[in-house]
Amino acid sequence: MESTVNLAAWVVWGGFALALVFGFVASKTNFCTMGAISDIVNMEHWGRMRMWLLAIAVAVAGTGLLQYFGQIELARTVYQRPTLPWLSLLVGGALFGLGMTMAGGCANKNLLRVGGGSIRSFVVLTFLGISAYMTLKGLFAQWRATLLDPVSIDLAAYGLKTQSLPDLLARATGLPAKTALLLVFGVVTLGLLGFVFKDKRFRGNLNQIVGAVVLGLIVVLAWYLSGHIGYAENPDTLEMTYFGTNTRTLESFSFVAPTAYSLELMMLWTDKSLRVTFGIATALGVVLGALAYALYTKTFRLEGFASITDLRNQIIGATLMGFGGVTAMGCTVGQGLSGISTLALGSVLTLTGIVGGSVAMLKWQNRD
Repeated sequence: MESTVNLAAWVVWGGFALALVFGFVASKTNFCTMGAISDIVNMEHWGRMRMWLLAIAVAVAGTGLLQYFGQIELARTVYQRPTLPWLSLLVGGALFGLGMTMAGGCANKNLLRVGGGSIRSFVVLTFLGISAYMTLKGLFAQWRATLLDPVSIDLAAYGLKTQSLPDLLARATGLPAKTALLLVFGVVTLGLLGFVFKDKRFRGNLNQIVGAVVLGLIVVLAWYLSGHIGYAENPDTLEMTYFGTNTRTLESFSFVAPTAYSLELMMLWTDKSLRVTFGIATALGVVLGALAYALYTKTFRLEGFASITDLRNQIIGATLMGFGGVTAMGCTVGQGLSGISTLALGSVLTLTGIVGGSVAMLKWQNRD
């Protein structure tokens, strides 16, 4: 038993260390998905979007290689389950996109801002966490479970074991699974790299290039940490188990549900059944990484709300993000980096919803 406790500790502390770097680098490079979308809609500037796409390309390539060489089993992730709740993913993604635009940033951006001294973002994360918890186990969960989740496609009925794009290609063409995996992961990676680096101005921005590569690699390392190092035999059940994660399977970075679990742990601290998990540790690590950057650059400052209207919009946006992030099984990092790195069809749907919701809200805000 002691060895498995130590193994869970490795996963938790390893995730915390990765998140420290993630928070520091994301702060330094101003990494923000909502900001990237806003730059395009408002200024037709693709710099931060290319950075996000480069991080995705690195995450896709690294995750694909881990799968190809048998270091992790992506079929066990929550993203590749054969049941595709397409309505939940699209609606949840769209609501998350609307919410993050109203709140001026996604869950990750608000974690970074808390590290930089933003009281406003602390309030946003509090309401996001409450909303997310209600969507996991409370009132909102009933709406999600009865109205949205049942509208799904059972891919197993079509002979598919997962919803990954390589599996879909293998089923459609008869290609061997590993060949399809290499082909799809390779095409996606090269396509993204080609689009990213065709822009001369971006090629000269070493700060964004290095930042994107580091953030993409952190997602890959997180998969390896929870899916390989943290995978061992449970001495109680004698079954192979993933240690240190809330989902009891391999995880990479995601910040909506972990924010809810962080609140739960603080409220029920004396409940011995609750533990600091990989997700909770990474959320805290991002905050402290951002704090380290703010202190290092002497940019730490307390920030409040500009007005009552600002407070109202932030709370509404946070609530939408909490509900949407849980319903869509991830945020701009949880689905937009980690999920998409597995090339799951559901992650593509979620990302479409997030971008669509954000663009729609930006257009509405700019209607005058």
